[in-house]
Amino acid sequence: MFGIDIPPLTWSVLGAAGWIFLLRVIGVSLSTVRVLVMMRGKKLASVIMGFFEVLVYVIAIGQVVNNLSNIWNILGYCLGFSVGTLAGMWLDERTASGFSTVRVVSRYNGQRIAEVIRGAGYGATVEWGYGREGSVGMVLAIVRRQEVDEVCRLADEIDPKAFVSIDETRAVRRGYMHLAQREK
Repeated sequence: MFGIDIPPLTWSVLGAAGWIFLLRVIGVSLSTVRVLVMMRGKKLASVIMGFFEVLVYVIAIGQVVNNLSNIWNILGYCLGFSVGTLAGMWLDERTASGFSTVRVVSRYNGQRIAEVIRGAGYGATVEWGYGREGSVGMVLAIVRRQEVDEVCRLADEIDPKAFVSIDETRAVRRGYMHLAQREK
C-alpha cells in the first residue's frame, strides 16, 4: 500500500538494521554531547565531534536510502535516534563537566544556608531582596556540576521550603571553588 515491505527477519536483514541502529546511536549521542559542549564554549571539541557526527550520519542514512522499502532499516534508524538521545544525555550526566549556579531563595534562613554551604567548603554569596511575602535571602553558589546535588542537600537541611533554581554556568573566572576539587 505505501511501498513498504516487511522482509522476513533473516540474520542478514537483522544485521543491516542493527548496523543502522548502532550508527544512529553513536551519531545522535555525539550530537547531543556536541551541543552541550558547544554551549559551554568548547569550540575545538565541538568541531571534532561534529565531524564524526556527520560522518556517521551520512553512512547511516546511505544505508536506509539504498532500500527505503525495508521497514527494518527504517525502524533501526528511528530507534537508533531515540536511544542515541538517551545515551548522549547519560554520557553528559556521567562526565558532568562544567559549572552550575545554584540559587537558593529563603524567607528566613538565607544567612544560615550560606554559612552551612561555606562550612562544607563551597563559596556562597548572600544577597537580600524583597519577594511577594517580604524580605528574602538569596544565596548564590557556583559549583562544579557534580557538586550541585550536595549543595542542594545542604540547603534543604536548613530550609526544606526554600526556592532553589539551578542554571548552567558557561564559564567561571576567579572566585572560590570547593577545596576538595582544588587539591586534585
